[in-house]
Amino acid sequence: MRLPAQTAGAPAAAAATAATALAEGAPAAAAPPGPQGGLEDRIARFATIWGRAIFPVTATSLTRPEFERHLLPLTRTLAEALHARPFDAGVAQRVGAELVAVHCTDPEALAGTLGVIESYLVLYCGSVAPAGPVASGADGTEEYRSRCARLQHGIAAGFARALRERTLKEQEAIARSALTARIDAQQALHASEARFRAVFEGAAVGIGIADLDGNVLEANDALLQMFGGLEGHVRGRKVSEWGHPDDTPHVWRMYGELVRGERESYRVEKPYYRHDGTVLWTNLTVSLLRDAEGVPQYQLALMEDTTERRLLNLRLRYEATHDALTGLPNRTLFFERLEKALSGAGGSRFGLCYLDLDGFKAVNDSLGHSAGDRLLVEVADRLQSCATGPGEVVARLGGDEFVALTTGSDTEEKVTDLAVRILSALSTPIRIEGRELTVRGSIGIVEGRARERTPAEVLRSADITMYRAKAAGGNRFEFADAEADARAITRHGLTNALPAALERGEFFIEYQPLVHMHDGSVHGAEALVRWSHPQYGVLGPDRFIPLAERTGLIIPLGRWVLEESVRQARNWQRQLGGASLRINVNLSPTQLHHPGLVADTVAVLEKSGLAPGALCLEVTESALIGADDELLEPLRRLAALGVDIALDDFGTGYSNLANLRRLPVSVLKLDRSFTQGMQQSPANPVDVKIVEGIVALAHSLELAVTVEGVETGAQAAQLRALGCDTAQGWYYARPGAPDRIHTLSLSDAVPTPAPSSTFS
Repeated sequence: MRLPAQTAGAPAAAAATAATALAEGAPAAAAPPGPQGGLEDRIARFATIWGRAIFPVTATSLTRPEFERHLLPLTRTLAEALHARPFDAGVAQRVGAELVAVHCTDPEALAGTLGVIESYLVLYCGSVAPAGPVASGADGTEEYRSRCARLQHGIAAGFARALRERTLKEQEAIARSALTARIDAQQALHASEARFRAVFEGAAVGIGIADLDGNVLEANDALLQMFGGLEGHVRGRKVSEWGHPDDTPHVWRMYGELVRGERESYRVEKPYYRHDGTVLWTNLTVSLLRDAEGVPQYQLALMEDTTERRLLNLRLRYEATHDALTGLPNRTLFFERLEKALSGAGGSRFGLCYLDLDGFKAVNDSLGHSAGDRLLVEVADRLQSCATGPGEVVARLGGDEFVALTTGSDTEEKVTDLAVRILSALSTPIRIEGRELTVRGSIGIVEGRARERTPAEVLRSADITMYRAKAAGGNRFEFADAEADARAITRHGLTNALPAALERGEFFIEYQPLVHMHDGSVHGAEALVRWSHPQYGVLGPDRFIPLAERTGLIIPLGRWVLEESVRQARNWQRQLGGASLRINVNLSPTQLHHPGLVADTVAVLEKSGLAPGALCLEVTESALIGADDELLEPLRRLAALGVDIALDDFGTGYSNLANLRRLPVSVLKLDRSFTQGMQQSPANPVDVKIVEGIVALAHSLELAVTVEGVETGAQAAQLRALGCDTAQGWYYARPGAPDRIHTLSLSDAVPTPAPSSTFS
């Protein structure tokens, strides 16, 4: 069958056919209906051009007007497909099949169809559509052209498939006719020979007849053309000479069964070598011909040339499994390779390197995406040069993420060596647009036995490990760790659950009393937020506050904590007959940068009726190190309104003590690390001196001193002697429900429970 070779010249033939159609009176393509012309009018005129282009080569009993009316729904289908969202080129295959159904089987009919569509479909149907045009301007035209080309491919594929199905249906009839002709030849040689030759020579598929020893006796012209057009390359040869390395074992097994009379026919896809060394791919059907007594006599072979279709399929397969920019295997192909490696024998192992370039976004942002693409191409070349060993492959997953896979029995050493080679290859600067760019990468390595994990699990572990390497400074590799993976997965789960948790009311607040050290009376309480997680139970702020910081949820969560704490402080006031208890609320660094901090705080105080002096906002010392006036301005405005500002964890941020004069703070909260040496008697003299100096400095600046983590009576007595003002810790009370603070506030002094050796 010669259809693929003939349709390769479709555009030129179509142009000539379309010109003929115009000469016969078709509407001029250069002057299609204006925008006011309706879509149906454009479709009708396109169908006219189409019909006049291919009608002369169509074997149909329809008149030309009837044939053009038959093309109207096909034209409408193409017009709708041209504008469809999402675009589906599959409908074009039905158009190609419909052409075959109305006997447009001549290759010139397909060539003419493709040419008319290429020249006129966008012109007549591209600017008006039921759903509106895809786009406007040059980009829209290119999109229509791209869709038009894909529709042409679809029509050609549908035409070829339908023609093939029709041909295959005819093959059996041809085979039967050939058999009948041979039998009739014994009875009426001259009459049957003429009929047989008509079928044999005029068939569109290759037909060959061989004896049971495999000697080719007859071959029609179509078969000769497939093998180069020379009769000597086909007739007289033995079938066994046409073996090919790609033949599967069952091909020749079925052949043996057929010539022995054990099988009537078989159908396979088989390659052949032509005399010039090129490969011919065919759909081959071989049938056994028997005489009147049923004794096997001949073999009848029917061949369809599928070489061009196979090459097209191979090209499409390559494009579907390789990255268009770098030429490396893409995610799809890499998953196939990884799945194969993971499904290997029990003793086999694998090693995977997951690479992400450090700072690649900066290249795109500063030099543009074209420079970034050239950088990725160079990186891909270097990575490919690293994976040259047996069982090693490199792929691009997308963006600046690459993977390298190695397999074998000693992959732990091989994958380490591979990672070292990759980092070494990237260390040489890359020149892009006259600039030298230093490329760094972070690699996560997963190594293990086959059959233990799925590809998705391996990639997830490698991705987590890569980010761990990046967090450690980058330009390095890390090996996967199951516990680290579990922690990362848990963090990811908590991060995803945070927004819904706030909406569902899963957060609650516990309050830890602040006690006057000189008499033990309750001075106030610090609000400590907790998360009642449905899976992990009650989580402390250290488990979810950093996640809320990274996701931005700290702003609504912080506001909720402020509202609840201030409302509770106001309730305490009412329960105590107006006595004021201070409520301490922590502010995160992100909240300090939020432009609505002051307005939100004032609104919460006004709504609750709590006086500003009853609220103390705690800010960590590290958040204010190097703070400029712009950052300090909101705190100064709040302090001016009467809100106390406490410097939390004082002594851990290594700040300049002279900066205390410019900070709008009224309370220093001394970090527990300075007072742990006072839990026993006698107290650590160094800790005593440090605390004594800090207290003296704070009081000289008119700042109150609060001590965290008081756990023993000896510790409390020592701190009271040093002049500390207030304290909190398990020695006085653990964090608890609001009612606990109310009960303690009614007492003259806080009870002192037995000290605990742990603290949280």
